[in-house]
Amino acid sequence: MDKNLAENSDETPMADPNLNDETAMPKDETEGEQPQPSPSEHEENQPEEKEKKEENVETTESVDASADSVESPPPSLEKISEEMDQFLASLHEKEEIPDYVGKFLDLVEENLAKCEPGEGKTKWEEILEKDTWLLEAVNRISKLKKILSRHDENETVEEKDEKRDSTRNRIGVIQQKAMSFLEEDFRLLMEDSRMPMELNPDGQNVDSKGKHVASEEGDHDHQQDESETNFPGYTDEAIACMSKIACEMLTGGYESECCQVYIVARRTAFEEIQQKLGLERISIDDMVQKVQWEILARDMIPAWTNTIRKCTTVYFPGERKLAEAVFSSNKSVAAGLFGSLSRGVVIPLLNFAEGAAMTKRAGEKLFKLLDMYETLRDVIPKLDGLFPEESSEELKTEITLAKTRLGEAAIAIFCDLESSIKSEPAKNPVPGGAVHPLTRYIMNYLIIAGDYKETLEQVFRDHSKIESVDSSSRFDENENDLVTEEASSPFSAQLMRIMDLLDASLDGKAKLYRDIALSNFFMMNNGRYILQKIKSSTEMSQVMGNTWCRKKSSDLRNYHKTYQRETWNKVLTCLSQEGLTVNGKVQKPVLKERFKSFNTLFDEIHRTQSLWVVKDEQLQSELRVSISAVVIPAYRAFFGRFSQNLDSGRQSEKYIKYQPEDIETYIDDLFDGKPPQSNARRKT
Repeated sequence: MDKNLAENSDETPMADPNLNDETAMPKDETEGEQPQPSPSEHEENQPEEKEKKEENVETTESVDASADSVESPPPSLEKISEEMDQFLASLHEKEEIPDYVGKFLDLVEENLAKCEPGEGKTKWEEILEKDTWLLEAVNRISKLKKILSRHDENETVEEKDEKRDSTRNRIGVIQQKAMSFLEEDFRLLMEDSRMPMELNPDGQNVDSKGKHVASEEGDHDHQQDESETNFPGYTDEAIACMSKIACEMLTGGYESECCQVYIVARRTAFEEIQQKLGLERISIDDMVQKVQWEILARDMIPAWTNTIRKCTTVYFPGERKLAEAVFSSNKSVAAGLFGSLSRGVVIPLLNFAEGAAMTKRAGEKLFKLLDMYETLRDVIPKLDGLFPEESSEELKTEITLAKTRLGEAAIAIFCDLESSIKSEPAKNPVPGGAVHPLTRYIMNYLIIAGDYKETLEQVFRDHSKIESVDSSSRFDENENDLVTEEASSPFSAQLMRIMDLLDASLDGKAKLYRDIALSNFFMMNNGRYILQKIKSSTEMSQVMGNTWCRKKSSDLRNYHKTYQRETWNKVLTCLSQEGLTVNGKVQKPVLKERFKSFNTLFDEIHRTQSLWVVKDEQLQSELRVSISAVVIPAYRAFFGRFSQNLDSGRQSEKYIKYQPEDIETYIDDLFDGKPPQSNARRKT
């Protein structure tokens, strides 16, 4: 109200300076001329005058009150908060509660009413500005409630104070409402202030050993690494605000509500990360019964491996720092939340590993299971620096159990190679004495296994499953001393048994050939393939040892000698000079028969052995050279000495079918696995 209005309300009017004494009416005369009311009229007018006076008094009081309100504004929340701080600092349990506490609660309620959500959704950026006063108010309310609660515990029935009880109840209601606002703000900060992580969708592209494949996506991987360094993606300002809210909620007794919001938000974040890494949640039953192994091997297991590694190197360390920052006021709560969240992530991943181990055994699954085994093995040492000792030991136990299951499955699959070799039927020989498909499969399998040599040795050593294999599945015939000499580990012993079984199986298959030369050629061909494969792998060479390699080379020389003897000794017999001359004279009929026999044998060998197969170019060349070294000199010498004893012309062409230089050309046709070419190439 205007100040002039307050001044005009005074009963004494101001004198007008423009009026002189003459124009002014004399007070006495004026009063004398006024009629005096009668007693009855005076009594009648008294109530009205009384009412007017009361109205004037009320008006005056109202005006005065209005004037006071302008001059003395109501105390602000900030001013009363200062008084509250002083009061809380010196408050004793039995001290009377001052009136300004009620005023403080009034103002807090008024401000809370303004915080009611409107039509628009609150943005997390606005929370950083809004929550300052709310956090301070909640802090004071929580302190006041604790003090009053302690008083209530020590108060007797006679000391009950209704005002104090009423205030305490009111504080509880206000605190609950304020905490609901803080809880919602905490949730918004947890969910909306996190910057989304843009992971490389090709991040799960890995090779057979779970390592990233170098490709055109290298730039994407670099971007992914940069994005992961920012995990979990909150700004320092947002984390500071979350920390303040968490502190007040924990102090005020709302720990469970705060922790629930935190754990739900972070679990959701980890689910998003796993989805972006290509890992889907899947039950053990579905893995065993529904999902095809090709999908698991191609997509899901590489994604699982990638997820496990990133959790221990990026996500778990970042998550621990976040929990410690948000709950800096209570380290035990931070540790508990981090442990609970991490366990919630790890256990499904371990269930995935157990599901993979429970799938039907097959040889092609070994190396993916070993990838998973290696991943868990490498994770275990990193747990000590991430988790408290108790949590670390608990997780180690869980991970070790899953690793053990994977190891047992891997051992069973590797030992099943024995069954694969034994179950291979020996009914039909391989055409051309070529390398048997079983030989190729077993050796290629073992070469890949050589890349996992250390892991397989660890698996066999840790589990010692090799000793429990049924004795009937072992090759006991002609016990080989090499096993005890070279095998220094259960894995090496198992590998030796597999090689012995393979040799025995090949020996049985070689007997299917009626031709002794072809039978030895088959053994030489397969043995050479086995030896070259072993030598091509440093790991497998170490396991098999030099003694085994020397013995295998010796076996190959014996097969070669037997083949050459069975095949070419007959040819060389035709070129023998024995019996060709009698008293120094060449017996032409015998000479003609020798040339004719040589032509027949060489034609037959050329026709059949051109269809024999040697894929190893080095072995093929060595065979041709060794044959040429024996046959060509003998034929050239025989030809040079006796060809002139045959009449030239038709007789010569009838018996001398090959020139010496033709022999080398025809020998070069051998072992190509192709039909022989026409003899029209023969030179004349």
